[in-house]
Amino acid sequence: MLKTSDLKLKEVVNVLDGKRLGGITDIEIDIETGRLTAIVVPGQGKFLGLFGRNEDIVIPWEKINKIGMDVILVETASFTELKHD
Repeated sequence: MLKTSDLKLKEVVNVLDGKRLGGITDIEIDIETGRLTAIVVPGQGKFLGLFGRNEDIVIPWEKINKIGMDVILVETASFTELKHD
């Protein structure tokens, strides 16, 4: 069993390019089924990560490869496919 508080402590890494996407800031749950449908990480900073942020990045559950002790490995082709509407 994994708690949401445990998820938020893990770093999210894209296995396709090795980029660190950051920590989980939120999760999305389907209230009808009670299943986790996506994790949310903060968007990249606009200038040196200091001045504002782009939109949050929503990563669908299907894109998660593995949840390890310290990291969550995701497989994403690009940030544009992950933008939340």
